[in-house]
Amino acid sequence: MVIGALRVEFHLAEGRSLKGKRKVVRSMVDKVKARFNVAVAEVGSNDKWQKIEIGISAVGNDRRHVDSSLSHVLGYLESLCLAQIVHTEMEILNL
Repeated sequence: MVIGALRVEFHLAEGRSLKGKRKVVRSMVDKVKARFNVAVAEVGSNDKWQKIEIGISAVGNDRRHVDSSLSHVLGYLESLCLAQIVHTEMEILNL
């Protein structure tokens, strides 16, 4: 079993409130869930209105497939242009 985890940190320049941030986060999460077969959630910085942290995970039996899936999700998030990507971390575990 192969488990892949991706954490993406965004900076929301136009964010003026937590309500506005939540709208952007919900849009990102909903779009990723609809397009990819991965689990996705906001994982940190819940009270900071200019910082978004999203976690994405994928499970499979082939390391290349999991890595490719997470890379496609990252590219898709970048193409949405909803917020600027500041930092990413990806880890793939074989169990």
